Amino acid sequence: MESLETREMTSFVAVAEALHFGDAAERLGTTQPALSRAIARLERRLGVSLFDRTTRRVSITPAGEVFLSECRRILADIEGAVRRVRRTGEPERLLIAVRPGTGQGALAEILSAYRREPGSVPVDVVFTYDQEAALRDGSADLALTCQTARLDQDLEAYEVGVETPVALLPATHPLARRTTVTTADLLALEHFTALTPLVGLELIADRVALGELVVITGASARDRLSPSVAAVPVADSPAAWLHLAWLPTTAHIARDELLRVAKSLPALAGHGSAS
Repeated sequence: MESLETREMTSFVAVAEALHFGDAAERLGTTQPALSRAIARLERRLGVSLFDRTTRRVSITPAGEVFLSECRRILADIEGAVRRVRRTGEPERLLIAVRPGTGQGALAEILSAYRREPGSVPVDVVFTYDQEAALRDGSADLALTCQTARLDQDLEAYEVGVETPVALLPATHPLARRTTVTTADLLALEHFTALTPLVGLELIADRVALGELVVITGASARDRLSPSVAAVPVADSPAAWLHLAWLPTTAHIARDELLRVAKSLPALAGHGSAS
């Protein structure tokens, strides 16, 4: 079989996500008949049906589900490669993906030490809920992950600490006087959200202090909170390991220098296991 082209994978993904040939054709800037013919050709080349079609609906087959996962991964890899290549022509910068509200103490210490190094490059922090995807699509060179499960096998990582969960509450809130709270306590609150807003801790703390937000974040945030915000341990939420993670298949001098600095910090002694 001839090699697949990215346009074929892009067309397939568009139909798989829309489950409607007309909507997918509009998204791709083509016509529905042309898209239908392209998908039919792709199915003939693969020797499997990717979609079940009736006059009323389009559904994806089990083979289509497998192909969708592979196409998304391949397209993301290609997009990441393009981004990384384009960045080689720009002034060198180091992009670090971080989940809001986690590991700020460890990250601040690492960045402070790195910036004191001769020849260090500017560092930009990218807030995201999917740090691993940011590594793969080229929008980050390094990621600070905070999780209880192991990282995917294609990533390498260096452990920098443990983050215990705390709930950020207005200091005047009745739960703020408790020594611990539970997730059930928090779910009962009107302004609780399970996803920390994609902004800096200062803005999050302002919204908490104003009674507009209650969130779970890492205990390292305590050092940066005003007296108007309380951080109460969440008893039934597990602690998470902090890692600096990266794609070993991608070379990056500044990333490797920052990792060297992180590994040399006395404050991180007792951590530092690679995975």
